[in-house]
Amino acid sequence: MSGMQTAPYQEFAKEKLGFEFKDLQLLITALTHRSYVNEHKKSVSEHNERLEFLGDAVLELVVTDYLYKNHSEPEGILTSWRAALVRTESIGAAGVALGYEPLVRMSRGEKQGSERARQQILANAFEAVTGAIYLERGYDDAAAFIAKNIISKLDNVLDTGSWRDAKSHLQEVSQRVDNQTPQYRVHEEVGPDHDKIFTLGVYVNNNLMGIGSGPSKQVAQQQAAQAALEKYAQRGK
Repeated sequence: MSGMQTAPYQEFAKEKLGFEFKDLQLLITALTHRSYVNEHKKSVSEHNERLEFLGDAVLELVVTDYLYKNHSEPEGILTSWRAALVRTESIGAAGVALGYEPLVRMSRGEKQGSERARQQILANAFEAVTGAIYLERGYDDAAAFIAKNIISKLDNVLDTGSWRDAKSHLQEVSQRVDNQTPQYRVHEEVGPDHDKIFTLGVYVNNNLMGIGSGPSKQVAQQQAAQAALEKYAQRGK
């Protein structure tokens, strides 16, 4: 890559990460999806999956270490809190907030993929960037990056109850508030059988409370339940 092509990556590092990469190719690789390598085999040979593997381990260790040292809840609850912090939606959203999405190199086909596929790519890239920071700067700087972009969301996770199973939590809330059990209804199924996207609505007393989409009905139900919980939370303010 030319200097003009690499400049945005170094600018991102300075502005969003707070330092320059000595090995800038490490950051560029972290933001390179496998599909891009497949389209540019003559000029690009490495994608971000190895860095993602490393970053995933660093991310889990840093979050686990923080929860263990700062909270006395039993293992099961801490595990649920950690899962809420490091799930695809959470780290994908952190990537969007960091603004690296335009720098992620992927194929033309992936750019036109589903929202879920895009979210997964961004989440994987966040883990890969974490791995790159760990290699470039060491554990402490990687931990600081995770604390700023992931652990900082813990209060919101606890306030909204999003660490709990959304469907079970919604059933508790709807029965307490409205004395009703939620009902899930399929709104739409699109795509071929091997790549289908389901959209469902959750209703309480025949009132639409939330809509969710996902690659399975179970995922869509969880998304819809979470949207309904947020609606209940707004109602209570």
